[in-house]
Amino acid sequence: MNDIDPTHNEVFDVISAAGEAVDQDVYVVGGYVRDFYLKRTKDADELDIDFVTIGSGIELAQKVAEKLGTDNLSVFKQFGTAHIKYNDLDLEFVGARKESYRSDSRKPIVENGTMEDDQMRRDFTINALSWSLNKENYGQLLDPFNGIQDLKKKLIRTPVDPLKTFEDDPLRMMRAIRFATELQFDIEEQTYRGIEEMAERIEIISKERIIEELNKIVLAPKPSIGFNHLFKTGLLEHFFPELVELHGVEEVRGVRHKDNFWHTLKVLDNVAEMDDGDLWLRWAAIMHDIAKPPTQKFVKGTGWTFHGHDALGAKWVEPIFRRLGLPLDERMRYVRKLVRLHLRPIALVSDDVTDSAVRRLIYEAGDDIDDLMMLCRADITSKNDYKVKRYNQNFDHVEEKIEEVEKKDRIRNWTNPVSGDEIMEALDLDPGPVIGDIKDAIKEAILEGDIPNEHDAAYNYMLKIKDQFVN
Repeated sequence: MNDIDPTHNEVFDVISAAGEAVDQDVYVVGGYVRDFYLKRTKDADELDIDFVTIGSGIELAQKVAEKLGTDNLSVFKQFGTAHIKYNDLDLEFVGARKESYRSDSRKPIVENGTMEDDQMRRDFTINALSWSLNKENYGQLLDPFNGIQDLKKKLIRTPVDPLKTFEDDPLRMMRAIRFATELQFDIEEQTYRGIEEMAERIEIISKERIIEELNKIVLAPKPSIGFNHLFKTGLLEHFFPELVELHGVEEVRGVRHKDNFWHTLKVLDNVAEMDDGDLWLRWAAIMHDIAKPPTQKFVKGTGWTFHGHDALGAKWVEPIFRRLGLPLDERMRYVRKLVRLHLRPIALVSDDVTDSAVRRLIYEAGDDIDDLMMLCRADITSKNDYKVKRYNQNFDHVEEKIEEVEKKDRIRNWTNPVSGDEIMEALDLDPGPVIGDIKDAIKEAILEGDIPNEHDAAYNYMLKIKDQFVN
């Protein structure tokens, strides 16, 4: 039976002929084959196809490049692999391998192997599927571990003993959970127990490899599936203990607070339903209540409070990002800003809130005001439909205020109407801290509504207050 995807028959035929020319069997393997049976389509710039050959992957790739008439070939002798960029395809070639591990190392001893050896070392049955490109059985599916059945059952399962699979490469535990999250599959019971038993071994994996898998979970349609598995298997506590600390409910005098771990996952799912795959908005959802445990307090007559968790959480963003291997650039600063501001919009609900308070929020949030409001709406996790409706109406009211004030005062992405050079020239000043002090005074006057957000008004105000700053 010929199962092979006809979409790239021309390329497959060339690779088949190249394999025959160098006297090497060749197979299509891995995710491309799996996704064909799942009917998953990817964007053109994501289309990777992996090939395993019985022999030298580099020699085969060189022959393929010759037959395709392309010199867009990259060779990695250290790893025995080669890549060809051809049109919208990224073709990777490697020789079949078998691996063995010493008990004290996660680096394998790699030897040339058969196709069966190569499939044995695959992480999951659904990733061990392959198609033959060889003349005698072109297009035949090789499925030694019943991966097709597992696809039908929506099951993640290791091809061999899960303890051996995870001992060999502990990152596979993260990958099992990532695939279960992306595909919304179950993890087979023995495989799940293997993750629980081996969870501590994740600590030998680099933070770069862990965060790559974690971010794929965060970007899944329903990321809570993955975080639920990470938590229940014990993996999460080994690299993100602050999130685990959110779990649990305390009770004093019959008053309980919500479980902030499950609340956070619900907020994350809510954001995932609203956004367009925005990784950093989702990280803001993960981090928004991260500092609740140390700020938790029971106040008689009031109940549970978490005063200051927004400010403390914002301070935690950078060290947590650093430890996890996340970027420390404008993306981190964006997350930190949303964590710091996530309680501010609800404080603007009251009708007697001043325009000044609204202006200050717009000024601080800048172009991220819309994302902030999305996070605030996602933070509504009540199961009471009436409360959800009321909270959303409150945020509708806040957004109306923001739109009204912004239209009038143009504070979003605000810059001072009077430049530092202009201040120095007008007041005959040299560069120094006093220039910043005068600009701050102008800014405060505009945010307070004392003067309009216009150049002439700001300039005249500067002349009016100059004696406070210039002797």
